[in-house]
Amino acid sequence: MVSQTMSSSPAITVSELNERAKAVLGSAVSVNDVWVSGEISNLTKHTSGHYYFTLKDKMSEIRCTLFRGARNTLQFEPAESLKVTAFGSVDVYVARGSYQFNVATMRRSGIGDMYTALEELKKKLKEEGLFDDSRKRALPRYPKVIGVVTSPTGAVIHDIIRVAGKRFPADILLAPVLVQGDGAAASIVRGIELMNTQDVDVMIVGRGGGSAEDLWAFNEEPVARAIATSRIPVISAVGHETDFTIADMVADVRAPTPSAAAETALPDIYGELRIVDHMAARAHGHITASVERMRNRFKVIDSKLSPKRAGERVNIEIKGVTELHRRASSSIRSLLNLKKGGFMLADAKLSPKRAGDAVGQYMLRTDDFSDTADASVRRMLAEKRARSDSADARLNAVSPMSVLERGYGFIRAPDGKALISVSQLTLGSDIEITMRDGTAKAKVNGVIKNE
Repeated sequence: MVSQTMSSSPAITVSELNERAKAVLGSAVSVNDVWVSGEISNLTKHTSGHYYFTLKDKMSEIRCTLFRGARNTLQFEPAESLKVTAFGSVDVYVARGSYQFNVATMRRSGIGDMYTALEELKKKLKEEGLFDDSRKRALPRYPKVIGVVTSPTGAVIHDIIRVAGKRFPADILLAPVLVQGDGAAASIVRGIELMNTQDVDVMIVGRGGGSAEDLWAFNEEPVARAIATSRIPVISAVGHETDFTIADMVADVRAPTPSAAAETALPDIYGELRIVDHMAARAHGHITASVERMRNRFKVIDSKLSPKRAGERVNIEIKGVTELHRRASSSIRSLLNLKKGGFMLADAKLSPKRAGDAVGQYMLRTDDFSDTADASVRRMLAEKRARSDSADARLNAVSPMSVLERGYGFIRAPDGKALISVSQLTLGSDIEITMRDGTAKAKVNGVIKNE
């Protein structure tokens, strides 16, 4: 049963309750104008110039405020993990009913235990060579599968998937882990070890921003050693650009943010297409130059060789150009089909539609280029064959055999020497007369020389 006193007491508002608590604490000598020792964490400097942070020891912590006016009393800049002794009073923030310690001034009493342990671990790992550039590995140019070791609920995995969708098709394999708090380091180590049992080309290990305590799991030795012994190249992406952890020092590549890590791991598909276009243009230039060299060589051959030999040489050169075209086309098509196959296979997995459209347009340009090259070589071969036929016709026109077909003959001495003047003949000389269908032997019975 509620007592009469309790039932007759008037109700007060929440604001009145908080005001009473503030008054009680404000008059308590034991919590006013006292020195309190602890370690700074969760430090924030507001745009107003006020500092907000947590002062903690091994067993407890309290929120603190250091207003802009009190900042001028300090001989140092407050920082994470610093041990300090703060002078001030306990107060209640009435609007929220929160309990806090208003710091009037403070002095530095040493570097925090966490910071000291961190520096000792850095020194140890550096002496072992875990930070050396010589052990850093290059990342694969075209990863098919990217492993991500991070929280499944944070923005990190979503940022990585978003960036991957824009840059280059790849599968994303997530190892969900704790990224802060008790057990986080062990969870991260298990995630890294799990990725090393999968068919993963490159791994991103990280989390979003937070306080030094939030990021501390990535400063622990087991995590550093798991990264160092990973068979898969590791990109660290812990916090923001200003955050730096031991994981960043051990990883093969450090990215300032998770989004930047995805950009580091994946090439830009449009940049890659431009490279392939450039390669195709160079190949086209080489073929055009080769055809032009062949054309110039044909001109030299035409000017130096007899019609018959020129025709034979033209046929040989035509065969050579044909084989050169076949080999060049085969090489170019193999290269382009390799790129085309890689893009189409990756596009079927994750690529945005516009990337697929761009690849399709590129393939159409490749086919157009191949058709143009084929037509150019076929046209050149037709020109050479026409020139060869013309040379054969000229050869036949001046051939002695063509003259014999018209009823003429030619005369030779028995030793095969051609006789072209009566001055080479005497009475009784033996001669051979060659006609269209054979040779007749005769003797000279007389010689009449034209006046």
